[in-house]
Amino acid sequence: MDMRVKRPVTGHPMPEMAAFVAGLKSAFGDAVIDDAIRRGKGGESTFYAKENGHTIGTPSSTSQTVWKVDEVLRDRHFCTGCDGSCVGQYLSCR
Repeated sequence: MDMRVKRPVTGHPMPEMAAFVAGLKSAFGDAVIDDAIRRGKGGESTFYAKENGHTIGTPSSTSQTVWKVDEVLRDRHFCTGCDGSCVGQYLSCR
């Protein structure tokens, strides 16, 4: 099997993001992720990262991508065998 192994990133100014991107590249391929990063650097909102005071890419417009979490979502129950009927009901299916 010809498979590349990504080594942990050390000494990088954004180590958590670098490790995350390495995982994405392993899952989706270098070309796909490199293209998204390149387009993000070019002004499209395809990639944005912020860590340790460093940023790269273009952030999404918050007016279109804001997702607010309320108590219904926070109180979701993910029970074994759950059919989803408890979601939004403030009840557990147990």
